[in-house]
Amino acid sequence: MADLFQRSIHVILANQAESGAYVACPNFPAYRYSWFRDGAFIAYAMDLAGQHDSAQRFHDWAARTVLRHADKAERAMQRATHGEPLGGDYLHARYTTDGAEGLQDWPNFQLDGFGTWLWALGEHLRRTAGPLPSHWREAIHLTSSYLAALWRFPCFDLWEEHPDRVHPYTLAAIYAGLQAASRKGFSPEEVNTGWLTTADEIRRFVLAQGVRDGHLVKHVGSAVVDASLIGVATPYRLLTPDDPIMRATAARIEADLRPQGGGVHRYAQDTYYGGGEWVLLAAWLGWYYVEIGETEKAEELQRWVEAQANVHGHLPEQVSAHLLASEHYAEWEARWGPVANPLLWSHAMYLILYCAQGRD
Repeated sequence: MADLFQRSIHVILANQAESGAYVACPNFPAYRYSWFRDGAFIAYAMDLAGQHDSAQRFHDWAARTVLRHADKAERAMQRATHGEPLGGDYLHARYTTDGAEGLQDWPNFQLDGFGTWLWALGEHLRRTAGPLPSHWREAIHLTSSYLAALWRFPCFDLWEEHPDRVHPYTLAAIYAGLQAASRKGFSPEEVNTGWLTTADEIRRFVLAQGVRDGHLVKHVGSAVVDASLIGVATPYRLLTPDDPIMRATAARIEADLRPQGGGVHRYAQDTYYGGGEWVLLAAWLGWYYVEIGETEKAEELQRWVEAQANVHGHLPEQVSAHLLASEHYAEWEARWGPVANPLLWSHAMYLILYCAQGRD
């Protein structure tokens, strides 16, 4: 739907701050921040849509924000080297649009967003072939070193839960980031090999500890799937999309998290706003299907996503037609108000799916 394509670009541009940061959702107080994870996917989507200046501005904000908080990253690496707890020394998952830490308490120790940022930055540079500013290079080096030092640490997952677990999705994002940062032109040649070695170690760990009964699992020690595991292949390429493990994982996601054949739930025990169907996950699964040549499934998911847009052309975070835990919906609505809408990440994943099918 070309109208939603253009509307998605408009929604994203309208919610990009002067600093370059993308506001996750303008109408949801807890989301009036910029996440590295959301922003990286949004910037990638904008690159695909030909909006390279928007992506450039986000990446510049991200690099400046990392360097602004470099002291915390450096202390985290020192603590990791000495086997000490991190305490409060780590880069945050989200920042204000001017790059400051938020005052609200938040589960901020999340590593996946920084790996995703490095991956998206690599994709941006590959598409634009522009020069690499010196402060970008410095931020790339710091972020890569930080991830290489901390990847074994349990942390919050991309849903900002389970801080005591190690998550294959998070590790795949780190893997992709280190792979991107090791490309020629990204960093001094002497560190490339070290980061690639770490990336290979991460891959071996995921295959040894993150697979059960032939499919990936939500976290090490779990037996269930999480819809975000699609990211292990699409786009992070820790596994290829047609790898038997990925195909088995996608099949489990379909069976366990898409039983109605419409949208996609995050995971089977989800209670956030009752555990609805997530728009961005439907688009993400569709993106995966494009990559393995299952175009009819991809188109079906795209149509479902398009049907979730409201009269303003806004896409929400999730929809409530089929809740996993309906008894929890009211408590979240009372706490934070209606479901976040528009969610820029939802619009970004729609753009990615749309472009993946050769549309522009």
